[in-house]
Amino acid sequence: MQLGFNSAILAECTFEEVIEYAAENGFSCVELCAWPKGKAERKYAGVTHIDVDNLDVEYIKNYTEDRGVAISGIAYYPNPLDGNQEKSNYYVDHIKKCIEAASKLDVNLVNTFIGRDQRKTIDENLQTMVKVWKPLIDFAEEKGVKIAIENCPMLFTNDEWPGGQNLMTTPAIFRKVFELVPNENFGLNFDPSHFIWQQMDYIKPLYEFKDRMFHIHFKDIKVYEDKLDDVGIMATPLEYLAPKLPGLGDVNWARYVSALTDIGYRGAAVIEVEDKAFEDSLQSKKDSIKISKNYLSQFFV
Repeated sequence: MQLGFNSAILAECTFEEVIEYAAENGFSCVELCAWPKGKAERKYAGVTHIDVDNLDVEYIKNYTEDRGVAISGIAYYPNPLDGNQEKSNYYVDHIKKCIEAASKLDVNLVNTFIGRDQRKTIDENLQTMVKVWKPLIDFAEEKGVKIAIENCPMLFTNDEWPGGQNLMTTPAIFRKVFELVPNENFGLNFDPSHFIWQQMDYIKPLYEFKDRMFHIHFKDIKVYEDKLDDVGIMATPLEYLAPKLPGLGDVNWARYVSALTDIGYRGAAVIEVEDKAFEDSLQSKKDSIKISKNYLSQFFV
């Protein structure tokens, strides 16, 4: 596996500064954010370390190759199934641009969300998913690009209630989605932390969907049982949990990495930092990446 990090936590930094930081600290790769330039719609969004609207292919390829840092994937996580058709179309168009950029850069992987109309049922969303995603996946296949969907429910705050803004949340839905859109370039960017608070097994999916594991996130989560006892699982999740650095939450990382080695996973494993305890300054954010790497280094050569 190649250890890297998601660039969203270094939003203040330029593309060059992100790659330099990765090289100086011994990372093999970086998942580079490629949001459209402009105001972020939510936290950890709106970060543009690759501008796919103004792509300088040779510059990016030369800069990363010279420093020995690969791009693990191009990251853009919107809601392509948004109930607002204008928004949905905008997100889909930008995903296409990310696919084209991934092809030109020989990255050949785009990490994103399927999305969800949060006020419709799963079955209703599955019907829309086929209409929106089948053409996108076919387009990516033509370009030689894989699509990896993160399993984040996007159901943390009141504005994402009741259904959340990403359909790809459980093994049952994974199966259905891959049945409806069976292309082999369609897979997962798997993050175990999202299964913790859903009270689900985060190891079994690695075995069942091993051929669909295109990218891995290393992010931890802490469920505060006293808070959960007070508000219950029907509350918005941030009332009883908090994202943490790997090793500071409830994920059993030895079991998780052991399963990854069992299935022969040899792709990118990327630290994703969303720990509020490390957000007071750019230095704290950089420190959080180093702390995460120090913990995870026990599993890497």
